[in-house]
Amino acid sequence: MSVPVTKLSFWGVRGSTPTVDPATWRYGGNTPCLELVAPDGTQFILDCGTGLRSLGTRWSVPAGGRNSETHILVTHYHWDHIQGIPFFMPLYAENNAFHFYSFRSKYLGRDSLKQVFETQMAMPYFPVDMSAMSAKRKFMEVTAGETFTIGENKVTTRELNHPQGCLGYRIETSAGTVVYATDNEPGDPKHDAFLRELAQGADIFINDAQYTPEQLATVRKGWGHSTWLEGVKVAREAGAKTLVLFHHDPDSTDRMVDGLLRQAREEFDSVFAASEGMVITLGAAENRMEAHMPGTRTALRREAQFRAKVSGVTESGQEFEEETIVRDLSLQGALISLHHSPRLQSELQVTMETPGEEGTHAMKLRGYVVRVDAGAEKGHSAVGVVFTD
Repeated sequence: MSVPVTKLSFWGVRGSTPTVDPATWRYGGNTPCLELVAPDGTQFILDCGTGLRSLGTRWSVPAGGRNSETHILVTHYHWDHIQGIPFFMPLYAENNAFHFYSFRSKYLGRDSLKQVFETQMAMPYFPVDMSAMSAKRKFMEVTAGETFTIGENKVTTRELNHPQGCLGYRIETSAGTVVYATDNEPGDPKHDAFLRELAQGADIFINDAQYTPEQLATVRKGWGHSTWLEGVKVAREAGAKTLVLFHHDPDSTDRMVDGLLRQAREEFDSVFAASEGMVITLGAAENRMEAHMPGTRTALRREAQFRAKVSGVTESGQEFEEETIVRDLSLQGALISLHHSPRLQSELQVTMETPGEEGTHAMKLRGYVVRVDAGAEKGHSAVGVVFTD
């Protein structure tokens, strides 16, 4: 008997506007788009930022046949959550079918979502309009507080505190519960209560973490976003199992996001920072949550034989230090064989001995764990590291 598994893929994790700055490559520069495939084969897409284009280039139809619908849940109508639609190639194929869901805006009235999509492709903003899209499309208005069923999955909505309105979504599958609550600002008692209702007991709680607590208290108050600290508070109070920091600020470099993640992990045990290519599965062996990180995007790889000393933190939170050999090295990272199994997205200190004309020298590097696989040697883990310093 197969174990039901829910697969959550992150295609866009940046907030407000896309970035191409090399300092943001590791976490990614595309704006919000997630894909959730439930155990019954139902395919959900959460938001339509620029990450939607990348999803479209790797498109596969839902498991129910070529005429099965994909269900697209849109949180709100700001540019960073809709701007991928014109570049989503599956919408131009007549064999595909999509069902869109969002709320009726008081500024637009009936068919708000359809209006928004049509307007951003109208002249003079885009070369073709939506009539060029031959896929079947349906639009459904949902209200905050509503609960409905898609396939075997229960979807619940709540209103979030964000300018011009926003919905948060809770998707309950047979393998676990995922809550998507981007673009929310704390401080309004009614909306704070809604957010905690949404996150109650969730296996995965994806929350806006665009600003630092200091920014939220001063220059970014009223902009409709949250912080890592508020996410930790909600996760703890609602009994969520894993917190995912999301909607990274376009001005936040990878090192800055590393710092926010480090602070969050000091306050809450299971925290990840969303990164493009990250995949989380629920309901795998022993009902575990498993996260898989993308490797470094580009690297000139070489085989190597460097003696090294590695120190870091294991999955269980224990500090470790061990000696090993680095056998696979790039200008950006390394694949290291370790007895210990370090925590994903944790920091490692790597000290390598490098031969030179004047003898052996110590090269100290700081790295970030992007993957942990079973090693070729028994009792070892193959640890993929991206160097940050």
